[in-house]
Amino acid sequence: MWITKPLSTRISAQTNGYIQRALHTDGLDLAAFGRLFQHFTDRHLPRQAKQLHARLLLFSVKPGNFLASKLISFYCRNNQLKQAHKVFDEIPQKNTFAWNALLIGYSVCNMHTDTLRLFSAMMASRSPEVKPDNFTMTCVMKALGGLFSGTDLAKEVHCFVLRNGFYSDLFVANCLMTFYSRCDEVGMARALFDRLPERDIVSWNSMIGGYSQAGCYGECKELYREMLESVKVRPDDVTAVSVLQACVQSSDLEFGMEVHRFLNESLIEMDVKLYNALIGLYARCGKFDCARELFDGMSEKDEVTYGSLVSGYMFHGFVDKAMDVFRERTNQSLSTWNAMISGMVQNNRHESAIDLVGEMQACGFKPNTVTLSSVLPAISYFSNLKVGKEIHAYTVRNNFDWNIYVATAVIDTYAKSGFLSGAQQVFDQSKYKSLVIWTAIISAYAAHGDANVSIGLFNKMIGSGIQPDGVTFTAVLTACSHSGVVDKAWKIFKAMFPVYGIHPSVEHYACMVGVLSRAGRLTEAAELIQNMSIEPSAKVCGALLNGASVARDVELGKFVFDRLFQMEPENTGNYVIMANLYSQAGRWEEADKVRKRMKEVGLQKIPGISWIETSDGLHSFIARDASNERTEAIYEILEGLLGLMKEKGYVLQEELDEESVNVG
Repeated sequence: MWITKPLSTRISAQTNGYIQRALHTDGLDLAAFGRLFQHFTDRHLPRQAKQLHARLLLFSVKPGNFLASKLISFYCRNNQLKQAHKVFDEIPQKNTFAWNALLIGYSVCNMHTDTLRLFSAMMASRSPEVKPDNFTMTCVMKALGGLFSGTDLAKEVHCFVLRNGFYSDLFVANCLMTFYSRCDEVGMARALFDRLPERDIVSWNSMIGGYSQAGCYGECKELYREMLESVKVRPDDVTAVSVLQACVQSSDLEFGMEVHRFLNESLIEMDVKLYNALIGLYARCGKFDCARELFDGMSEKDEVTYGSLVSGYMFHGFVDKAMDVFRERTNQSLSTWNAMISGMVQNNRHESAIDLVGEMQACGFKPNTVTLSSVLPAISYFSNLKVGKEIHAYTVRNNFDWNIYVATAVIDTYAKSGFLSGAQQVFDQSKYKSLVIWTAIISAYAAHGDANVSIGLFNKMIGSGIQPDGVTFTAVLTACSHSGVVDKAWKIFKAMFPVYGIHPSVEHYACMVGVLSRAGRLTEAAELIQNMSIEPSAKVCGALLNGASVARDVELGKFVFDRLFQMEPENTGNYVIMANLYSQAGRWEEADKVRKRMKEVGLQKIPGISWIETSDGLHSFIARDASNERTEAIYEILEGLLGLMKEKGYVLQEELDEESVNVG
């Protein structure tokens, strides 16, 4: 007998039989070796398996596909992938079984990139003994699902699936649907779904979840109704969570309550995820009594539970109640901190948001991508370029700069702080230029009134194969409005639906009216409003009022102002514009009437606040502010600047509005 020491102190009779057959004197029984490796792998006996492998090496045995596959499986299970790959490399002629063994090993260890690379090498081997099967595709699909590799790779794999007849495998089809949905290709996912000869619960949930995550909330709810009518499959808890999330995002309380009733009638067990989804729904829709009842009735809560209620209160402006819920939780999590910080920014509590980040760090939490993308708008609100650069440096050091939402927030912060070159640099360095980040850089140049660059970026984006959405059109039309580029704006606006399938919204009409009004083409602007396919909003009419003010067209201004008074009687800006318009025309009595009407409504103009960053920190001030310790020096310099302007021929026109001075 070759083995002088026992492989294990406790060996069953069956295992002992394998050992005897594996090591009989006439030679090595490799089949018995394979069964032993499987036995030791299943029972987590790594020392014995390695001893057995050592015996093979001692006798210079190069394992074939079957035995090598057992060894590969053992080493992968014990997280020794380097050794597994070494065994794989030494197989003389690899077959599908051996390739699959290593693919499964990588897949189990969630090494998605390596899985796809190995699959690519498998295809490149061109061996007649190597042909992918369902096990191969299962590993590839899992790797695709674990990565965000873009739609090109998904389409390549899809073509391979179709060519090799794997389309009938429901698991493969479901994985492809999920991946397409994650890549914002819900159309491709739906095409796959519609062509499935049979659908299981995973098929329905993949498509419904894909719609929900992609923001196609109407389609998500419609497909859920179709599922209810299906005879073979009924919605489960996973389905309900996806649909409820769609209801939350679309503030559809009625539909969400239908889902809640279905859960009760179907006796589906309520777990934490379902409770969280329902609390999120009721809180978002302002039904805090229902949300609180569910919240208080939960025996076990997690960070999402608290975050859902906090977000609901923040959405409706109940900041103090959100803070109370936040303080209820003794062991805070990063997600609840992020919910509070985001809510503070949403409610214009910018200083509080920044203070919370400091408190969070003092408690031992490190900001993540959600924290950074939430707090950066507060930094841009104060135009604090120094802090913006510090946060950007933090994102680079911690490898967060790849995140499109962080990159977008940095671009926005730099743009609002006047650091356009920095915004452009962040955009240029972004590896994955999605629609979101393209829109951010277009908006950055639009805010600075550079229509030519904005339009150039817009065209470049389309040339790269990315289709614009409504937000992108708002950005580029805003740029045209600031610069008075009428013809190009008309061309873009008129192409929205015929070319891109996007119906112009109120925002787009407001931008276009602004473009025409600023260019003095008030008749065209009024005709555009008259021919709108949707009801004009206060924004649209406000753009025309501004245009009338610039053109000093009192009659048009009066007509628009009267309409705006019906729409938004509490907007002080409309009163100020109209009063100034009357004053410019010398119609003093009518100007006084407008101001009197404003006082009767109980309104007063909120003074504008400006910030300036110096070496001493951030300073804020309002018109005619005298609170700064260096007030005399500031006004002395201001008087000097005004004197220089007069020398250059500029005429100062004092408005009757006591808090404004326009330089003409």
